[in-house]
Amino acid sequence: MNWIDLQKIFGAVLGTLLFIMSVGFLAEALYHTEGGKGGGYTLAGAEEAQGDDSETTEEVAVPLATLLASADASKGEKVLKKCTACHTFEEGGANKVGPALYDIVGRELAAVDGFAYSDIFNQYKSEGRTWTYEDLNAFLLKPKDYAPGTKMSFAGLKKETDRADLLAYLQTLSASPVAFPTE
Repeated sequence: MNWIDLQKIFGAVLGTLLFIMSVGFLAEALYHTEGGKGGGYTLAGAEEAQGDDSETTEEVAVPLATLLASADASKGEKVLKKCTACHTFEEGGANKVGPALYDIVGRELAAVDGFAYSDIFNQYKSEGRTWTYEDLNAFLLKPKDYAPGTKMSFAGLKKETDRADLLAYLQTLSASPVAFPTE
């Protein structure tokens, strides 16, 4: 290999590096973004999680009776759409992956015939427990905490207002609805 061939190879390598660097600088100039303000999805609650670490704020829990008093059943019907993949809500509805939930408030736990409940719900049934608004609220917040070992894989509804709206809608799904708690 002679000296001219080595110069051509060396020039080609340097030219390629120079081209790559130029494209990088040009792309940075055209598509420059400020840190933290780039593309992507903004997650609900992400702004709440950010903030000054020196401040500690405690979330004040609003009583369920207060939330239910201002709940909107029509908004609850929209929240219910998250549940329709696994449950039916019409009277006489068939079981799906989860049991039919028409007239659930005031009903005994694990009471739908023909549905294979988790052991924890069978235990709750043997204890004579019924679905109250408080129990449904706790279950909807985090099913795995309310019923450890449940087969339900839903993560839960974190927003209190969503749970209250859903409970208000569930109240409408009954021939004889259970009144909201007053305290």
